[in-house]
Amino acid sequence: MMRIKSIDIFNCELKLKKVFITSLGPIKSSHHIFIRVVLEDGTYGWGECAPSNTINGENIKTCLSIAPDLCKSILDLNIFDHDTINEKLNRFIYGNRSIKSAIDVACYDAASKKENKPLYQYLGGKINKKLFTDYTVSLDSIEKMTKQAIEIKKNGFSIIKIKVGENGIQDIERIKSIRNSIGDNIQLRIDANQGWGIEEAVKTLRGMNKYNIEYCEAPINKELAHKLNYVKENSPIKIMADESLFSSNDAIKLVDGKHCQYFNLKIGKTGGIHEALKIIKIAERNNIMMQFGGFIESKIIFTVNCHLAYISENIKFLDCDSPLFHEENPIIGGLEYQKDWEMKIQNKAGLSVNVKKEYLQNHKEIKC
Repeated sequence: MMRIKSIDIFNCELKLKKVFITSLGPIKSSHHIFIRVVLEDGTYGWGECAPSNTINGENIKTCLSIAPDLCKSILDLNIFDHDTINEKLNRFIYGNRSIKSAIDVACYDAASKKENKPLYQYLGGKINKKLFTDYTVSLDSIEKMTKQAIEIKKNGFSIIKIKVGENGIQDIERIKSIRNSIGDNIQLRIDANQGWGIEEAVKTLRGMNKYNIEYCEAPINKELAHKLNYVKENSPIKIMADESLFSSNDAIKLVDGKHCQYFNLKIGKTGGIHEALKIIKIAERNNIMMQFGGFIESKIIFTVNCHLAYISENIKFLDCDSPLFHEENPIIGGLEYQKDWEMKIQNKAGLSVNVKKEYLQNHKEIKC
């Protein structure tokens, strides 16, 4: 047994190289909370969240308001008892998945460090495949999006994700222009971020089919998740559930309703690794392939994604480009982007990440 002694909370902001636009609106910078969980022997683990008010209904203020008391609720608990830790967090307050995810990740990092195992090994996985990330084209005019895609191809990416969902007819023209400009050797996947109506989604996806689209994320509003099956059955392009998938209960509903072919998991949506593991098991039992993505977090969360990819053959897709959007990288260690945008992790204990001391010195710290 090893108990949680203290928890540190850091309120941070990372500027983006340029404005990132989706059908939900523009993002100019990313607000982060970094969490450091310290054990009684001095071992510590890192976690983070970048709350999304449009998807999770949380922002930096809501996270900071609840974080100190939420952290105090798990002090003195056994770091290896992830069930009890998450039970305490969930009993303390409903929802608030972003800040819970940061705490949960820090606990898993600390626990796997204490066991002197990389996170994937701590979770029973092994390195058995190569991991590649896509790069995302931000929503904009057809001309500007096409230029983005051409530049992404020049930078060596073989997979491009395209933000759509503004207008079905224009979205078809966006995809047509991009495909004609980059050729047929680049994989294309699209993300509508809930932007289309039900019939618009079907019509648009049929219109895009000739351009060889791998899948479409979140074609319709999450409040219409019960209608996702209709879109799936009438679309020639495979459907990936995203904003309609937060919990294992959501996963069961999606499976029972035959609403999608794929799941898109984000640690910030699931409330952490603990709940994500439950969703992975559901996906495996039902032969559903998964993607791990994120919001606009730093390398910490995307390092987690890489570790989790090694615990399940059903994790087939990785959307881990967000750290490349930031003007600065405050993280030491973790995942490394290599030739052809293959991702590799440091095969060391935990996540093998640290937040730079000089970066933290310029940001507010709360101790619990």
